Amino acid sequence: MIGIIVFAVIGLVLLFPVVMTRLAKRKTAQVEQARATIARHRARLAEEERAKNTIVPADHGLLLGKDLVVFGDPGPEEAAALDAAKAGDWRPIAAYIRAGATHDVRGRRLYGAASLAAEDDTWLRAWRAEDPQDPTAALVNANALVFLAWNIRSSARASEVSREQFDGFHRVLAQAEEACAEAAALAPEDPNPWSARIPVAMGLGYPNDRFRELWAELTARDPHNWGAHDRALQYWCQKWRGSHELMHGFIDGAIAAAPAGSLLTPLKLSAFWEQFVRDGRNTPASWQSPEVGAALDATLADLAAADPENIRVTFTRGWLAYALTKAGRHTEALAQYQALGPVIPPPFNGFNDPRQAFVDLRIDAVRGAVAAAS
Repeated sequence: MIGIIVFAVIGLVLLFPVVMTRLAKRKTAQVEQARATIARHRARLAEEERAKNTIVPADHGLLLGKDLVVFGDPGPEEAAALDAAKAGDWRPIAAYIRAGATHDVRGRRLYGAASLAAEDDTWLRAWRAEDPQDPTAALVNANALVFLAWNIRSSARASEVSREQFDGFHRVLAQAEEACAEAAALAPEDPNPWSARIPVAMGLGYPNDRFRELWAELTARDPHNWGAHDRALQYWCQKWRGSHELMHGFIDGAIAAAPAGSLLTPLKLSAFWEQFVRDGRNTPASWQSPEVGAALDATLADLAAADPENIRVTFTRGWLAYALTKAGRHTEALAQYQALGPVIPPPFNGFNDPRQAFVDLRIDAVRGAVAAAS
């Protein structure tokens, strides 16, 4: 009997490690299974969260980022005319500029030609040689010299611009000033030579009173010229020859005097942007102030009253999209992004990465609009 007991005890002793090993393996398997279940659950939750946060542009009446184009790129007609100018034929670009229906449209159409001439003016010199009294050629020349001067200076901060650059900048601006006077003499009723002189005034440091004289000449010819007001806003901002107060006073007066639908109102949003960036407070809180809210409402009303064919509609929608998103008015902002279609407008086209900046803010608007609707 004792032998049987001893034998049993020995058997148990020998089996114990085996049993414990099997139990341990079973426990490990159970733990691993539990971990796998938890991991699958977490993965499913993460996938659901990603799906919830994923923005499918088409679901919101928007285009993919890759299908967007940056505002300012020439359209087919202008591109063909510029290509012809590069090849030595100035007539298509001359016809394109002259075909503008208003002073403002013609002023806008000058930019591509002036930018090209600032790089290579061979075609422009041929044009002027053939017809020295052509006011359009003189105006392109004046603007080209302005472009050239600013190319010499660059867009860097003043502290980063060399003495040689400043000397060249001021020398060419003086030439541009003379060219503006020549263009004005050839087309006495045209405000565009006076508009071209605004960046000259900025660079050469016209005192405020002298600038007001220039402005009086311009507005006597076209009191609500959009391009001129856009340029003048820069003169009056703090970083150039004015202050926040002078800048806002200028644009407030212009808006008050303009008829509904003139689309000067988004320049007030541009003024706020200049102020907020200058003061280091370009934050949602700044854009949510009552003053900005009133400016947004005024801009929306101005847009509703405007001719849909007005060339400044895109600019207006761009500033509304930006400012409404920053202000947290996402549903209204989304409507502007939808109306813009494939265009990345100002202010986004001035950012380092216009496409990414536009898409990122557009995502904020979509998410906010979806949240507001749920």
